[in-house]
Amino acid sequence: MKGRAPLPTPALSRAAKKKAPDAASTSASAPSMLSVILASLDNMKAEETVTIDLTGKSSIGDHMVVTTGRSQRHVASIADEVVKDLHKAGVARVRVEGQRVGDWVLIDAGDVIVHVFRPEIRTFYNLEKMWSGHAGDTRSAN
Repeated sequence: MKGRAPLPTPALSRAAKKKAPDAASTSASAPSMLSVILASLDNMKAEETVTIDLTGKSSIGDHMVVTTGRSQRHVASIADEVVKDLHKAGVARVRVEGQRVGDWVLIDAGDVIVHVFRPEIRTFYNLEKMWSGHAGDTRSAN
């Protein structure tokens, strides 16, 4: 179209302001769900559990939990127990990926996302560094 100026794109202009993502949840369910998950991981002897606060970083969830199991069977058992405990706590929609293989299981409980890894898989992907920027600063006391 000759003679027409291109439409302005606010997202690409220098004047466009960056806005932090909103929290994934506006309810008080995320902290209670996180407590259930952390207790379940502790009961199953998960190792090196890290909790990353995603509030203001992403809208995919409010918290991300990264933990390790000693073997494929341990990883799958940890994930199974977390899902059972979430269902007992009244969390209806929990999605699970990777449980059959047991190298890396992703549990999406909505407000809280849990990654359960075998040690070498966790080291390879290093999600803590990607999401927090300071892998050593976010480790919990578990």
